[in-house]
Amino acid sequence: MALHVPKAPGFAQMLKDGAKHYSGLEEAIFRNIQACKELAQTTRTAYGPNGMNKMVINHLEKLFVTNDAATILRELEVQHPAAKMIVMASHMQEQEVGDGTNFVLVFAGALLELAEELLRMGLSVSEVIEGYELACRKALDLLPDCVCSSAKNLRDLDEATAMIRTAVMSKQYGNEDFLANLIAQACVSIFPESGNFNVDNVRVCKILGCGLNSSSVLHGMVFKKETEGDLTSVKDAKIAVFSCPFDCMVTETKGTVLIKNAEELMNFSKGEEDMMEAQVKAIAESGANVVVTGGKVADMALHYANKYQLMVVRLNSKWDLRRLCKTVGATALPRLTSPTPEEMGRCDSVYLTEVGDTQVVVFKHEKEDGAISTLVIRGSTDNLMDDIERAIDDGVNTFKVLVRDKRLLPGAGATEIELAKQITSYGESCPGLEQYAIKKFAEALEAVPRALAENSGVKGNELISKLYASHHEGNKNMGFDIEGEGAALKDMMDAHIFDPYLVKHWGIKLATNAAVTVLRVDQIIMAKPAGGPKAPQGKPGWDEED
Repeated sequence: MALHVPKAPGFAQMLKDGAKHYSGLEEAIFRNIQACKELAQTTRTAYGPNGMNKMVINHLEKLFVTNDAATILRELEVQHPAAKMIVMASHMQEQEVGDGTNFVLVFAGALLELAEELLRMGLSVSEVIEGYELACRKALDLLPDCVCSSAKNLRDLDEATAMIRTAVMSKQYGNEDFLANLIAQACVSIFPESGNFNVDNVRVCKILGCGLNSSSVLHGMVFKKETEGDLTSVKDAKIAVFSCPFDCMVTETKGTVLIKNAEELMNFSKGEEDMMEAQVKAIAESGANVVVTGGKVADMALHYANKYQLMVVRLNSKWDLRRLCKTVGATALPRLTSPTPEEMGRCDSVYLTEVGDTQVVVFKHEKEDGAISTLVIRGSTDNLMDDIERAIDDGVNTFKVLVRDKRLLPGAGATEIELAKQITSYGESCPGLEQYAIKKFAEALEAVPRALAENSGVKGNELISKLYASHHEGNKNMGFDIEGEGAALKDMMDAHIFDPYLVKHWGIKLATNAAVTVLRVDQIIMAKPAGGPKAPQGKPGWDEED
């Protein structure tokens, strides 16, 4: 009989072998805070226009060179459960407003770092949490008083450019004016009268070669495809869209045909040809002059399409097909039948053109209020164009946020210092122990201008003392001047550096929630991972089985 070995008494004896268990301040809370601090430290150096890039190679060995926090976190696949909570908060920020992910990380990291100091001083976790929640509520109440201006008319190109510029600047410092203008053109051209702006209606097409300044905006859609037939351009196009292959229909069941002589063989193939011709002729007679198909194009069908002067374009992606239908107002037909006038789409011209040495098909709307506009991005490398695409994504999301709420806050750390100043004085008026946590919340807000300063090579303490001095004199729009010499300040109204109100509002809310959630954890219990023993790694000297 096997000898029964008793387990050590305590929590471990309830759990299966292989389970891990941590509890208490040292083991659970400080460990979690440490992991979140490390994560925040990673992305903190990527904050602001002078932020450094990260080189991330994901599990598929794809290379990313970017300073966009959302992309870095998505590709890192963070495993630590507490750090995952901060990552989730930043993903939520990405979904809610599309920008400010790094702000959430930097701020949540600073809150946790300062919470650790309070806990080591002897405050209890509940007092810290209570203080943080009070301070967060106060910050969100004070935020509307910091509003410095609002977007008056988003249909005005110059005004839209000025609003988008700040968001693009943090990703593509130096190219922000050119890119903001392009994005504003694309957004304004598709901004509907109803005011419901859809981010998906601004498409990006990346084509290698040339430089960024050769990029342009097209009203309509651009596909990196060649046309299938001989026709390469059609004016005043009527478009038939098929989600099936452009080929003769195959029967559902298999059949055997017995052919006895050459004449029957000729008639058999002739019948197939006649049927194909009849189908293509019917499409041509319905008035369509462009055929877009979602599947393969048969040689015979192509021959008849050329005969009846039909331009054929093949799109492999069903998403592209859907977007095209939406742009031109067509209905995708599931089988080769002649389309009715209602099912056909219309656009002013469809043509094949060459951008650099890449063939592209353009579906162009001459009227400005096309349902979709495309930014054709040029660049020297794929990584560079990917980064520009991320900057465009932020710019378009900023436009969408401003459609929802037109209020703007001063950028470059001005809002954070103003909030920190007022929350500190609020903390001094609180009688309980939570006043320490409220003051630390204000100190955590300083992490944002400090990160901007340190990434620009300026002493953080010097800048923050100058900002406080300026804000105590009543200049609440003064922020860090990145282009100045040393710790220079500038009025953000004159510099036109604004942050949308909703980005800050959600950022403060989500970062505080994430930090409080991490602090509430006092025990970590990890079950034994599922799955059997690991397969032996290749051992030297072992024969490989065939």
